[in-house]
Amino acid sequence: MMIKYDEKYLPAFVELNREWITTHFVLEPMDLVQLENPQESILNLGGEIFFVLEEGAAVGTCAMVPHGPDCYELAKMAVSPKKRGKGYGDQLMRAAINWAKEKKAKRIMILSNTILEPAIALYLKHGFQVVSLGPHPDYRRSDIELILEF
Repeated sequence: MMIKYDEKYLPAFVELNREWITTHFVLEPMDLVQLENPQESILNLGGEIFFVLEEGAAVGTCAMVPHGPDCYELAKMAVSPKKRGKGYGDQLMRAAINWAKEKKAKRIMILSNTILEPAIALYLKHGFQVVSLGPHPDYRRSDIELILEF
């Protein structure tokens, strides 16, 4: 089941994201801002956080962070390692894309890293295009930027 932000799943948002980030990288200042206070850094700005629930537990999540009047960043996307391969990433992508379209966005951006091959494949599958390779000023770990335009 897919739901929008519910405070009771905040610990899962934090833990799912800490897990994948610290497995491959280190937590950066922007990560800490978004994970420690999603209300102010995402939701109050007009963003949203989605959760995939399985048997009442949040097993996947992603955030939509506003970037200007007609653009959102799809960020903090994570699925529990034990629950991967069940299509939850596709469900999160569809929810995020549909939500952005309802908000009359013109584009969604994603900052990622090329070592995360399954994630990059998921983004490309959903129509995102690579627009930049190389270092990014927002995250040290980011070496690829993708955009989906409507």
